[in-house]
Amino acid sequence: MTDKVIVTNFSALKAKYGRGLTAIRAAIRRLIAADRKRGIQTRLVAIDSKSAMKRLGAPRVSDAADPEQNKKAIDGVYRKLLPDYLTLLGAVDVIPHQDLINPVYDGSDDPDADPDPCAYGDLPYACEGPYSRQPQDFLGATRVVGRLPDVTGASDPDYLVGLLRTAAGWRERDEADYLPYLAFSAQIWQRSTQQSLRKAFGSAADLELVPPNDSRWTAAQLKRLSHFINCHGAEADFHFYGEERRTGRQPTSHVSTWIDGKIVEGTIVAAECCYGSELYDPAKSDHEGICSTYLAGGAYAVIGATTIAYGEASRNTDADLMCQYFFRRVLTGASVGRAFLEARQEFAQSAPELDPMDLKTLAQFTLLGDPSIQPVAVPAPSAIRQPKGRAAVASAARVERRGRREALAFKGETIASTQAAAVRQPAARPSGRVRSDLMKLARAAKIMRPKMLSFTVTRPQAFAMRRSARAGASVRARTTFHVVLGARRTRVKTPVPPVVAIVAKVVNGRVVSTREVHRH
Repeated sequence: MTDKVIVTNFSALKAKYGRGLTAIRAAIRRLIAADRKRGIQTRLVAIDSKSAMKRLGAPRVSDAADPEQNKKAIDGVYRKLLPDYLTLLGAVDVIPHQDLINPVYDGSDDPDADPDPCAYGDLPYACEGPYSRQPQDFLGATRVVGRLPDVTGASDPDYLVGLLRTAAGWRERDEADYLPYLAFSAQIWQRSTQQSLRKAFGSAADLELVPPNDSRWTAAQLKRLSHFINCHGAEADFHFYGEERRTGRQPTSHVSTWIDGKIVEGTIVAAECCYGSELYDPAKSDHEGICSTYLAGGAYAVIGATTIAYGEASRNTDADLMCQYFFRRVLTGASVGRAFLEARQEFAQSAPELDPMDLKTLAQFTLLGDPSIQPVAVPAPSAIRQPKGRAAVASAARVERRGRREALAFKGETIASTQAAAVRQPAARPSGRVRSDLMKLARAAKIMRPKMLSFTVTRPQAFAMRRSARAGASVRARTTFHVVLGARRTRVKTPVPPVVAIVAKVVNGRVVSTREVHRH
């Protein structure tokens, strides 16, 4: 019986750490022993090992940087062992993110649009579908997956050994310990952040805005175990930034160097910021990223986007929803891995059709941390007799967990077979009237040099046929999405381009809804 599988590439780790790999192997053994005491049977699999992968009937990885090889190998391991938790051990130079195509990339690398060619992430590792670069092929996640990353480009094993130590030594706390939060938001996104906090924590009273606040959070604030962040981020940057509503000024809101050494073990972080979970090589900057600094300080989990993320200013969409859904489930006692899987599934069902921004959000949000960690204790159910003894308790917990996994797998498969999504289609250009209306909205949003991208909506064929037979011709309406995006005019120069997008849904040639989203 295998409850958790740790997959890694020892060839890649050895290339980084040399003799330091011995300390990493010892730390992995300590984690496996700690899991065993908790009733979790953990197995380590080297996806680059010919013998290990042959025993599992799975293809090995010969090129650590190849996303397709890694996807096929990890799928093979998962299908053979069917674990409740799947832990990817290593940063992107050990096990790469999957290279899903960014739906709103126009091929120009224009910083005033969306310059990300890919929406990198670990979503395909959590899905049953075969390797693909199309995000619409991975709408229905079924697996609990998290990544315990080392530092990209590192040569000192101490960082990864420390993360393994945290994963081995975690402990549950009462829900009351996680209800006090540190939450801060760009001033312009005050309303959407307040909504997220009310839904996740029951109150938005402690929300801090940047400006007028800045990055020097007090020791007391940083010691709170829940951190909810709705700010700007930039590529290979160890700062987050706020934004002033009136001028567009973007003062610093969070800095790796400020929080280094001040994070309390057990912290949970949800960051809506662009690049909030980017695992960049610190050689590109002067310090590790904020997500890496949190993990070094003992954070149990960080969720965030690997690339540019989006959200609305006055209501919850996109990045807001992913972070809110995750925290709500953590607070009710889910493991961080299950909380993230359930957040992915709820997000994938949050709209009748997923638009291009939805697809990018789903693809890029990633869980950093051991997915089996359960931060909030769940009271034991009342019963006449409870199991006694470590083995009996572990067996009962396994039965309950397996039941949840089966239900979540079925839900994910249902989403994959029923959910509609946008697909890039340049030929789906809007009519002159629709285009004119969208350009008026772009001018009202102060978008400079707007670009337009067009998409059709596809639905899984079998479901579309069943629905058509049930409801008649009305379901065969032609639905398209059109995205107009570009940088907003501001009075000041900013570290992060203030990109705005108008997303329009058009049915049979008529605009039925629009929304304005902002780069985080």
